[in-house]
Amino acid sequence: MAKRILTLNQISVKGLERLPRDSYEIASEFAHPDAILLRSHKLQAEEIPESVLGIARAGAGVNNIPVVECTRRGIPVFNSPGANANAVKELVAAGLLLGSRGIIEGLDYVAGLAGTTDASWLHQELEAHKKQFKGSELRGKTLGVVGLGAIGSLVADMALTMGMEVIGYDPALSVDAAWRLSSQVRKADTLSAVFARSDYVTLHLPVLDSTRGLVNSELLGAMRPDGCLLNFARQEIVDHDALLAALETGHLRKYIADFPTPELLGRSDVILMPHIGASTDEAEENCAIMAADQLRDFLENGNIRNSVNFPMLQLERAGSCRLAITNTNVPKILGSVLAILAELNINVLDMLNKSRDELAYNLIDIDCTPSDESLARMRALTGVINVRLIS
Repeated sequence: MAKRILTLNQISVKGLERLPRDSYEIASEFAHPDAILLRSHKLQAEEIPESVLGIARAGAGVNNIPVVECTRRGIPVFNSPGANANAVKELVAAGLLLGSRGIIEGLDYVAGLAGTTDASWLHQELEAHKKQFKGSELRGKTLGVVGLGAIGSLVADMALTMGMEVIGYDPALSVDAAWRLSSQVRKADTLSAVFARSDYVTLHLPVLDSTRGLVNSELLGAMRPDGCLLNFARQEIVDHDALLAALETGHLRKYIADFPTPELLGRSDVILMPHIGASTDEAEENCAIMAADQLRDFLENGNIRNSVNFPMLQLERAGSCRLAITNTNVPKILGSVLAILAELNINVLDMLNKSRDELAYNLIDIDCTPSDESLARMRALTGVINVRLIS
């Protein structure tokens, strides 16, 4: 029976092509979908049918998905970290240039000269006024990169090639991310040290309880008086009252962000873009491909890659029958499942168990198909959230 994928946004064709038409049905309306694939659609908990096994977002942030409710129901939520990294990196490069030179002001000035027919006068006019758009070069300046994941590490490398000094800060830096990072990036021990030592600070963090309003008056006060802050991560990371105060006093020279808000519109010391960090054909394709691949691997094999609420777990198939079991992270549940299998003389060929916070996830390859009755017994165990038979 074909698996049904509900799409709640327009998903790149290259991503949808990763789901073979002979085994997948894809539509924007399904009564009982097996999974949901979306981009920016604001998904409400009541919109998720009981039949849904997994949700994948073609993008990095998942603040449009009720992750807590999905965890309670044993539904893994997948994202696509790094798939749009190059697109965001290139926009950060544009932001740095716009923040260092009077480019926008110069463009506006030239646009105001439309209709001029006297070339000689135009030349004299431009020469007389170009000094007001003078800026400074990025070479030799210091860029503070807060968050050194897929995007932050690319931004750091890009800044180094532009001749900038780079200071990085990421208390949750993974081993893989550390290997990707250039040895020329100086590590800061504290966030305040990054702000105090940088001419430009760029943010590349997810929105978590620990990062909401992270950039506050204390950090902005630590910045150099001519400092420039770039935010191509999430609006909520910056305390907007503190930001406005820093701009009003002139302590912060420029704020460049991908998230317009009413109070920032029209300010000469703010450059705002309409949330276009990942708006490239390539980024949309990369995100859709990654999301579809991860969702397919989960539906067909139970494997978990890049989930924001489930542990990463991948197990090579050791037979034609596999159990995928989600349960609360407490003792004896796995033992009770194995006891049921042993009672039925079902041999375990291979298995893997991992946990994340209050959730545990198990993949168990067995040598024959258990009966519906035995599956019901597993589902009835205290603490078991769901049991899925994959064959």
